[in-house]
Amino acid sequence: MFLQKKKTKLYETEVIEIGEEAKNFKEIKMVILFGEGAPDALRPSCYIIKVNELSGEIKAGMTLQIDDEKYKITAVGNEVQTNLKNLGHIAINFTGDKTATLPGSMYVEEKEYPKINEGTKLAIIK
Repeated sequence: MFLQKKKTKLYETEVIEIGEEAKNFKEIKMVILFGEGAPDALRPSCYIIKVNELSGEIKAGMTLQIDDEKYKITAVGNEVQTNLKNLGHIAINFTGDKTATLPGSMYVEEKEYPKINEGTKLAIIK
């Protein structure tokens, strides 16, 4: 008998608003998330999410799930924990980079860019 490790959600949220320029970041394989308190100057570029509790440290090798699509996390910038927990603000790069060159960015495997709409659910799974 094999013991299966239980998957744990460290973070779960939902997109509640989409800035008019947010989808333009597809060209550079990036999604910018920000909580409801996003400043007016940044709001048009962001997918606005509910800021929820983060129950652990996000690390490479974990999974980002966007609705039913799963992406392996390849690198995590040193500001991602704090920014996500306090502001709901991180950039997600769909480039597969193994080194986090931007402190507020999380990098995931390079595959099809996600379709994100109002109501889209996001989760980080350990």
